Amino acid sequence: MSRRSVTCLRCCLVIFAVVSALFVSGPALFFKINKGLKSRGAYGCAPCVCDCAPPQSLFQIVPGLANLTVSDCGKDDPDLKTEMEKQIVDLLSEELKLQESIAEEHSRHMNMTLGEAKKVAAQYQREAEKCNAATETCEGARERAEALLTQEKKLTILWEQRARQHGWVGQ
Repeated sequence: MSRRSVTCLRCCLVIFAVVSALFVSGPALFFKINKGLKSRGAYGCAPCVCDCAPPQSLFQIVPGLANLTVSDCGKDDPDLKTEMEKQIVDLLSEELKLQESIAEEHSRHMNMTLGEAKKVAAQYQREAEKCNAATETCEGARERAEALLTQEKKLTILWEQRARQHGWVGQ
């Protein structure tokens, strides 16, 4: 690169750095200067005077909100009425009974599943024993056949030797 292009590149980088710094810090500086000028009264604006009504409370806006009693809630429903009259001990004992029945149901289901799994495992075990027995039978038959074949080969060799002794010429 020539000296002139290096100088041009440096100038462009400096300009880019200055523009980036102004872009980042410019808005903050603008608001700070603008706030300082307002506080000195540079614009000559008088403070606003509002003639607004005082804020109302939530109870003034919605009058029935404070009266949220539930004394007559469910008085026509006999089931709900009996539930509301129960004591905390009764409710807790009822909850315990419910959890106990759920646990018993879960236990019963698990026992049934375990029983079915044991049946299937026993069935697979029986099938595996049948396969092992069949394999042993086949292996025994193969060994016997191999022994018979070896015996037959020996006998064939013996007969072939006798035939050659009597003048037979083989192929």
